[in-house]
Parts: sequence; structure tokens; C-alpha cells
Amino acid sequence: MKSRIIAVFKDLYKVETKNGEINSHITGNMIKSGDFPVVGDKVEVSTEGQIVEIYPRKSVLSRKTSGKAIKEQPIVSNVDYIFIVTSLNKDFNIARMERYLTVVYDSGATPCFILTKADLEEEVASKVSSLEEIAFGVSIHVVSSYEGSGIEEIKSYLKDNKVIGLIGSSGVGKSTLINKLLGNEIIETQEIRGGDDKGKHTTTRREMYRVGEGYIIDTPGMRELQIWSGDTSSSFEDIGNIAVRCRFSDCTHTGEPGCAVREAIESGELKEKRLISYQKLKKEITNMENKVNHGHKYAEKEKIKNMMGSLDMKKKVKSLKK
Repeated sequence: MKSRIIAVFKDLYKVETKNGEINSHITGNMIKSGDFPVVGDKVEVSTEGQIVEIYPRKSVLSRKTSGKAIKEQPIVSNVDYIFIVTSLNKDFNIARMERYLTVVYDSGATPCFILTKADLEEEVASKVSSLEEIAFGVSIHVVSSYEGSGIEEIKSYLKDNKVIGLIGSSGVGKSTLINKLLGNEIIETQEIRGGDDKGKHTTTRREMYRVGEGYIIDTPGMRELQIWSGDTSSSFEDIGNIAVRCRFSDCTHTGEPGCAVREAIESGELKEKRLISYQKLKKEITNMENKVNHGHKYAEKEKIKNMMGSLDMKKKVKSLKK
């Protein structure tokens, strides 16, 4: 029976089926392979109520797992939009939003910026303007859950069974926003902490909610977003458009003659820090790709080594039998 994951609680999964919601587990083989479902996944559920298969994903937002392990951690899947949520007070950080945007473009979903806590910020227009400089063609919505402003704009996305995933740092108001959209205090939230303008992070799991004619997924706040893969060609479209004018097609924009990007910086067309962010993210993505490829090659070498070891052992056993 084809179903959908709507919440994850460690090793327990809440699944939406045609007959209603059930709690389910995955098979031992899925655990062994590390093939764990995430919220948004379309899955096959057996007649016994066990998840036995994950269907191909049309979009998936991933990051690298924390720690030293080189492994992908899917966060949400099969979403149509990903709302990058940041507050307009002390959480507002352009470099972080460039990072989020690079990852979201790579997911296959459509990015959108949600700027919360507008009632706590006096320089809203200037911050929106600075975001527009990096968010080419990306919708930006300013909201205040406290005052209720901007909420109707968000509701306009919740139609035709579209699925929206929310990501952002802890305490930026994701859960408060969902409560406002639901019209109920379903998700626990806490007041802003004194001294730092941040709400206390309370979401500890990923869960999907039905809102109007669509769905919205709340996610725990991210202390860090380690990049697994990213699409800098879309998130830094401005640099790409300028780079086509460089004399050399493989220009690194670090001092080559005829570099149109360096010329754009000198003329004021492009900001130096924008290029620095681009080069930093590009390098980080390339390094991760190299680590992943190295890991695959290492695994293949180990597989061959184990096979050869098994063959040598068989030869030794045969020789002993003679």
C-alpha cells in the first residue's frame, strides 16, 4: 500500500495511508543498509503495517551528517517549496542565506525566503534590499506572527496539495509561523530570550501538517548546515553571468588577466564579499565531492581486497586437503 511519512520519532514512523494514520517501523534490511525514510517520503507499507520500500524522490534536501563520517543525511523529501526562514533581528546573516540557497537549489525544490519578526526590526527595507542582491528571482516575504502581517501571502502557497518544507536556525519562528497558519497552538513554542532576540528552539522532530489545501513540514533548527552538495550556478547566477566575459573559460577570478569578475568588483558592479562567499562554497562543495569519490574508491578497494583474501584462503584450504 503506497503511503507517506508524515513524522519521524527516532526508530518510529508516523505514516499517512489511505485508511488513516498508523505508526510503523522499517525492515531489518533497511536498517542494515542505512536506508532510512524521511518526512515526505512516499513508501510502500506491507499488510502487516511495516515499511518495506522507499519510492524514488522527486526532490530531497540533504546535508552532511555531523561528525567526521562522510555520509549524506536527507532532511525532507518530495517538497515543492523550501522556505528559508530567518528572523529580521540578530539572526539575519547574508552569508548564511547564500549557503542555504545553494543547498536548496540543489534539492530540486523551489526556494523562498521568509523574514520573520518584522515587528522587532526598524530597518526592514534595507535588509530586504540586501537580500534581493543575492536572491535573483526568489520570492521574499516579510512576516510578523505577532501582528499577523504577511500570513496571507504564505497561505497562498498552500493549495493543490503542494508541500512546503521549512528550514532555518533555531529560534527564528518556524513553529510559531506554523501555529499561526494552523490557527491553533499545536506546536510548543517559547518566548524570546532576554538579551539576544532569539526565541527558544523547541522543535525536536520533523513533522508534516495539513494546512488548508496543502502541507507544511516543520524541522528542528539547524546549528550548522554542512554541505553535502550544492548548486552555485543558480545561487550565484550573477557571478556566472559576469564570468562568461572572462578571457579564459577556466578563470578562477583570483588574478588572471582579462578577468571580468575582478573588473566588475573594481567598477562596483559586484561586491568583493559576494565573490568570497562564492569561492568558499565552491571549494567546500568540491572538497566534499572529492571526499565522497575517495570514499567510494576506498570501499571498492576494500571489497577487492576482501575478495582476494577469500580466494587466497580457499587456495590454502585446498592445499591442506591434498
